[in-house]
Amino acid sequence: PDIRDQLMRTPALHPRAPRDARFASVLVTNGDIDHIAGLLILREKQGFDLLATREIHDVLAANPLFAALDPAHVARRAVALGAPVEIAPGLTAELFPVPGKVPLYMEGETVDTELEGEQTVGVRLSAGGRDVFYIPGCAAMTPALADRPHGAALVLFDGTVWRNDEMPRLGVGAKTGARMGHMAMDGERGSIAAFAGLDVARKVYIHLNNTNPVWRPDSAERRAVEAAGWTVAMDGADYALD
Repeated sequence: PDIRDQLMRTPALHPRAPRDARFASVLVTNGDIDHIAGLLILREKQGFDLLATREIHDVLAANPLFAALDPAHVARRAVALGAPVEIAPGLTAELFPVPGKVPLYMEGETVDTELEGEQTVGVRLSAGGRDVFYIPGCAAMTPALADRPHGAALVLFDGTVWRNDEMPRLGVGAKTGARMGHMAMDGERGSIAAFAGLDVARKVYIHLNNTNPVWRPDSAERRAVEAAGWTVAMDGADYALD
């Protein structure tokens, strides 16, 4: 939802002329509100390709509000899992299933938080012989998922909560990280432990909840994250793959 602010803070994405988007495509990895609401900011008759799995496209198509993305300017392209697609000149993306759940507004009485299919996906980005993995939502580390990032130059991974029971402990919500479809950083089943034996050059936490104490540079949790070889992403950061 804050994509307008992000665009304004990123000179490389500033338009060169009226209604001239500096991006060739937008790739959506999940149907949750915080993943798709920003599309409504991009409705200004600008041309780009909107890429997502067929299931996520179906979610968008079911909500008439997203018809604001004029099909004369925005081409909706379905991307199959495991099928590399060029999303910008020289940049290839491959989608893969990540354990997760359906969007909150689609939940029923029973919620499976470790579904593997098209509703939550990770992305392998490839360019110049280097691979970057973007995984903003992940409910569990499976053997199949752990096999993917070996040898990657960079992994951007779901860092929503530090502890699984973080929100109930702070009194700001009843749901655990697992119930929301997110691994915690800490603990035996946490992402720090899951990545400990993986061959990844750089590991960066993204998609942090505002309850996560690693936001604070002087916190014990931030020191623990950095001691484990992780970086906490900050707005405006650039990562150069030399």
